[in-house]
Amino acid sequence: MISNALLASTGITLALLFLLLGQLRFLIPYRLLLIHHYGTTILLCVAVLFVNLTAALFTLGRRFFLKDTGRKLAHFDRELNSGRTQMPPHLHSQELH
Repeated sequence: MISNALLASTGITLALLFLLLGQLRFLIPYRLLLIHHYGTTILLCVAVLFVNLTAALFTLGRRFFLKDTGRKLAHFDRELNSGRTQMPPHLHSQELH
């Protein structure tokens, strides 16, 4: 889940940065001045954006892709404990010890 959120937020952040770079071409003559005076602030804002996007995508992923996971796992556990489901021999709990 975390790796998916990081990958998606990296793509979204890069897309937004390229979009902004295309729209702000008129600032190219002033880039050294802007980087010198505001480089740290710009980098901090991009880092905060990246962290917030990662958190939002992680939350959305957990909300929509892990929906009813506990209920599904409880159902699977009940089936295993009832003995109706065949388990592969290498997964029996007695053989793990």
